[in-house]
Amino acid sequence: MKDQEEKFEKILVRYFSDVLGEEVVETLWAKIIDQKSGLYKIDNIPFYGPEFSSGDVVHAEFDASEDRLTFKKVIERSGNSTIQIIITGQNIEASKIREEFGLMGCENEGIQDNYFVMEVPFEVEYKEIFGKLSELESAGIISFAEPVISEKHNSEK
Repeated sequence: MKDQEEKFEKILVRYFSDVLGEEVVETLWAKIIDQKSGLYKIDNIPFYGPEFSSGDVVHAEFDASEDRLTFKKVIERSGNSTIQIIITGQNIEASKIREEFGLMGCENEGIQDNYFVMEVPFEVEYKEIFGKLSELESAGIISFAEPVISEKHNSEK
């Protein structure tokens, strides 16, 4: 039996971003789980949104006013956490910090030279990650926020 090729859709998300202090529209890739029921699994790390993480199953519907598939609500949490990181130190290469967290098991995506988001997968222990984040923040190198922190990761701080 031949495996079915995974299919993806872009989902529009509109929300107020605490990071930017304004309403933001972001589109994210999502794996189609059940298109008739509107179920999709998020496949990107949201850059600014505080409502869900990569791997979460969401409900989305076509919205005529947006003219595209639009996020409605979270159906099932993956247990992954999303961390937002701003480089605040002078002459600091974000790529080096991103690489360091990558070696700790955290995928990340940058949008600007001084801003990136990081996914802490459910299976990764957060204590070491949180310690490194706190150390870098205390040194004035970064500032970070935890818009989506899973129960598991929150208990590991």
